[in-house]
Amino acid sequence: MPKLKTKSGVKKRFKLTATGKVKHGVAGKRHRLISHNGKYIRQNRGTDVISDADAKTIKKWAPYGLN
Repeated sequence: MPKLKTKSGVKKRFKLTATGKVKHGVAGKRHRLISHNGKYIRQNRGTDVISDADAKTIKKWAPYGLN
């Protein structure tokens, strides 16, 4: 049986926490920030944990886990 490949977009965008949850950076923070107000920029700082339903799909795309 051949090895399964990890989707390259998943290994760039997601990390696993110690408890097995999936975290990601918040979208909408790369460019054109002048059109967003300060509250939007502050609230979307840092990382966020993904819901369990979406995390199941992401874990399927990374069959051997994420480092």
